[in-house]
Amino acid sequence: MAEQETKPAIPEPDISPVNEPHWTALKDGVLKIQKCRDCGHAWLPAREDCPNCLSPDNDWVEPSGKGKLISWVIYHVAFNKAFADKLPYNVAVVELEEGARAITNIVNPEDGMAADRPVEAVIEEEDGVALARFRVV
Repeated sequence: MAEQETKPAIPEPDISPVNEPHWTALKDGVLKIQKCRDCGHAWLPAREDCPNCLSPDNDWVEPSGKGKLISWVIYHVAFNKAFADKLPYNVAVVELEEGARAITNIVNPEDGMAADRPVEAVIEEEDGVALARFRVV
């Protein structure tokens, strides 16, 4: 009797003390980004110092969730077996109104993906991991 193959889980995030507030907020259904107290620059992914002025003085803030689509690619080959049943799928770069950029997915690509197209954040759970994704509006 053949064993049934189990679908591989998506890779889990590498949670550290630096990025833990981001992942905890996502579990609570909220997107959070870092913002420098000295120069006002906002960013993702999490890091200890501001990538603009190198100040270690920053806060976790809740952005508007609105932004624009900067770039994307459509994958037709799954380089990780966990994504095989999602083909074709997109990986996109979104710039939030606050300036932070996120590598993400567009949940409604059938509505049209175009550079500078407005997007808004949606929090989705997949394999027990809360993820920030975006929809075109």
